[in-house]
Amino acid sequence: MDQIPGVACQKATDIRAPYRLDWHKLFCWRWHQAIALLMCDLAALAIAGRIAAHLNQFYAPLPPPLVLGTWLGLPGLFWILMTVTLLLFAHSGLYSTSSRWKYVRSGQQVSAIYLSALLLGYFYDPKLAPPRSLFITAWLGSVALVIGFRLVASLVLKQFEHAQTHIFLLARAERLSTLAQVLQRRSRYHVVGMAFASTISTTATIQAILSSGAQEVLAESLPQTELASGLYWQLRRAGITLRLIPSSVEMLHRRGVPEVIAGIPTLRMEAALFGGWDYRLKCWFDWVGALLGLILLSPLFLVVAIAIKLSSPGAIFFCQERMGLHGRVFQMWKFRTMIPDAETLQAALEQHNEAGDGVMFKIRRDPRVTAIGQFLRQTSIDELPQLFNVLLGQMSLVGPRPLPLRDVERFDPWHHTRHQVLPGITGLWQVSGRSSLDAFNDAARLDLYYIDNWSLNLDLEILLETVKIVACGKGAY
Repeated sequence: MDQIPGVACQKATDIRAPYRLDWHKLFCWRWHQAIALLMCDLAALAIAGRIAAHLNQFYAPLPPPLVLGTWLGLPGLFWILMTVTLLLFAHSGLYSTSSRWKYVRSGQQVSAIYLSALLLGYFYDPKLAPPRSLFITAWLGSVALVIGFRLVASLVLKQFEHAQTHIFLLARAERLSTLAQVLQRRSRYHVVGMAFASTISTTATIQAILSSGAQEVLAESLPQTELASGLYWQLRRAGITLRLIPSSVEMLHRRGVPEVIAGIPTLRMEAALFGGWDYRLKCWFDWVGALLGLILLSPLFLVVAIAIKLSSPGAIFFCQERMGLHGRVFQMWKFRTMIPDAETLQAALEQHNEAGDGVMFKIRRDPRVTAIGQFLRQTSIDELPQLFNVLLGQMSLVGPRPLPLRDVERFDPWHHTRHQVLPGITGLWQVSGRSSLDAFNDAARLDLYYIDNWSLNLDLEILLETVKIVACGKGAY
C-alpha cells in the first residue's frame, strides 16, 4: 500500500488509523463554532435543570437515592443526564460546522436521553421513579432551551463567520471550470486546487490535496470502486471534509439499509408498514399552523394593510397566477410591494434581469418596488398572506416555491419534477441562498434534493432555519 505523502510513517498502517493530532487545528473557526455550541448546550441543560428543580420544590421531592450528591445547586442525576446528552451530541455530529441548523435533531436526542433514563430507572427499581412534575418540566425545558439557544447561537456565529473555506475540486474535465465559477461567486469559498475525478487513486492527486491546505474537497462523478477504499479514508485521516455532489440514484442511498443477499451487497429500501402517516401529519401540521398563524398575526396584517394603503394607491393584496401541484394554476396571495402597474412594466425591464439563465426574473434594485414594499420584502412579511393558500390546500408551509407562469415557460423538462409535490411558502431553496442563487438550475437541484430526502424532520429544520434567515433579513429583495 502506498504511503500517504507528507506524513511520516515508520510502518504501514491501517487506512482508518488517524494521523497525529495537529494542535494548530484547535484554533480554527471550526473548533470555535463547536465550543460555542457546546457552551450553549451546557447552559441550556443547566438552566432547564435549575428551573425544573425550582418548580418541583412545591411538589414531591426527588427520592434521596436519585440525588447522587449536589453540585452547583443541581442533583447529581441531572449532571449525569447532562454529560450523557453532550456525549451523544458529539457522537451524532451535532458539533460539526454543518450542524448549526439541525435544531430538531438536537431536541430529539434530548428526548431520547430522558425517555431512556426513565425506562432504565423503572426496570432498575419502579419505586425510585422521579416525580412526574420534575421529569416533564426538565425534559420539555431542556428540549425548548437547547433548540432556542442553538438558534440564537447560529444567528450570532453567522455575524462573525468571515473566514474563507479553502476547497479542492474533483470532477470531470468539462465540469471543473463550471464548479469553480459557481464557488468563486460566493465569497466564502476559495478554490485552492483541482484535479480530474479519474485520478483520485494516484499519489499525485492525494499529495496535491494535502499540500494545498484544503479544508474541504468537493467531488463529482468519482469512480465508485475506488472512492471508499481510497479518497474517503485518506481525507478523513487528514481532517478534511469530503462533499459529494450526488446523482438522483445516490440521493436514495441514505434511505437504504445495508444488507447482503446471496453474497451481493445491497441497500434495502422497504416500504413502511404504516405508510403515509408522516405525510398525513404534515397536512395536519400545515392546516393547524396556517390557522394559528393567521389568528396570531391578524394584528400585524391590519397594520401592514393600513401602511400599504397610505403609502401608495392600489390594492392591499397582490394576486398572481402560479404553477402548483401537477401543473395546476392557482392564485397566490401576497401583500402588494410594487406600484399597481408593475406587471405591465416587467417586459421593459427584462433586459436588466440579473438571473444568470433568464428563467427567473430578479433585479436587486427593482424600480417598481415601493418604500414600504422594500421593507416588507426584506422581512418577508409580504409572503404571510400565503397562509390563506395553505388553508385552501393549494400550498404547504414547506415545499418547492411556486413560480409565475412566465418562469415556468422557460423550464427545461427536468425542472417540472418539482411540480410533483405541493408547493410551499418556504423551502430548501430559500434557506440555502434565496435570491443569491444565480441560475435556476441551482435552485431546481435543491428542490429535487428536498423531494428525494423529504421527512418531517427536514420540514421542521427548514421552518426553523427560515425564522433565523428572516430575522437576519438576508437574501431577500
